[in-house]
Amino acid sequence: MKNVVWFLLGIIGGFIAAHLMNKDPRGHELLGEIDARVTEFTDRLTDAYRAQEARLGSDVAE
Repeated sequence: MKNVVWFLLGIIGGFIAAHLMNKDPRGHELLGEIDARVTEFTDRLTDAYRAQEARLGSDVAE
């Protein structure tokens, strides 16, 4: 139970820190860059997954 409390406090602390960073123009820019990198990464993963799914689907159809 103690570990769950620490975990939740860490999550809440992270959200508070991100909110405070977002108020500062430099922090807002940094969070925007991080968001862009995460979006690019997830887009690449999605493209790779769909390519693999299409390749496997064509192998099954044969």
